[in-house]
Amino acid sequence: MRGFRWPPPPDGGPRTWGPGPGGPRTGRPALPEPETDLVTTPHGVRLERLVTGTGDPVTVFAHGLGNGIATTRPFGSGVTGRKVFFQFRGHGRSDAPDGPWTYVDLARDLRAIADLGGATRAFGASLGAGALCGLLAESPERFEKLVFFLPAVLDEPRGAHARDRVRELLEAVESGDASAVADVVAQELPAVVRNTPAGWAYLRQRLDQLLRDGLAADLATLLEQTPLHDPSALAAVTAPALVIGCAGDDLHPVEVAERLAAALPQATLQVYDRPGVLWTDRADLRERVSSFLNE
Repeated sequence: MRGFRWPPPPDGGPRTWGPGPGGPRTGRPALPEPETDLVTTPHGVRLERLVTGTGDPVTVFAHGLGNGIATTRPFGSGVTGRKVFFQFRGHGRSDAPDGPWTYVDLARDLRAIADLGGATRAFGASLGAGALCGLLAESPERFEKLVFFLPAVLDEPRGAHARDRVRELLEAVESGDASAVADVVAQELPAVVRNTPAGWAYLRQRLDQLLRDGLAADLATLLEQTPLHDPSALAAVTAPALVIGCAGDDLHPVEVAERLAAALPQATLQVYDRPGVLWTDRADLRERVSSFLNE
């Protein structure tokens, strides 16, 4: 990758004395990994889970493909009540039962964690947004509030570019080659963030998790599938929903967010004007999500 260096600088960036580059740093710090537990679901699949916060309401957070608890935790930082984060099958320490898998399986994972935690609100990112759609098609009244962040697919499979990117990640993780994994993960970062202390901190965290826990090969079976046959299946969902998309995001086409918002009767659509919103509009994004869920 152009302009990419591996291994990274010590502590995520260069150290110098005096003012200037050695002064206080800003950016996206990596959250420390807390202790998680494994819970056995009614359908027999053990899933890794983290519960934070106290009281009601309870919000469940569902991550994207190849991501996990660490990447969804920032979305819950300003959300009141209890937050339930988990890893879908094939991610982290969660079980990886024999495939092939479908969005029905992911919806079952999400439902089990939500039911066990007493969640009344749900947040789904990318793959998690698809799983949430599948759950709602079966149980439209399951949640009181909904957030969909960068939905990747609705009733049409992912595009070729997105499928290739996911396969590259799965192959790199399977190889165990840190440099290969870093090359793929670094593509998640906007160009202006790469080779910055914040970028290196994020990259280190992602690599530590991926190389430690791996990703199940059966995740590739999801790439040709969709959570819905027809978006009209969501017409009975009456809960208020916030749908967030980004213009120019090849992995999460803004058209998917627009069609999802149109299919949900009580949806508000927010489209950011450039990709990499977690880096470029992080404060606004977190405030928007927490305000919607807390009001």
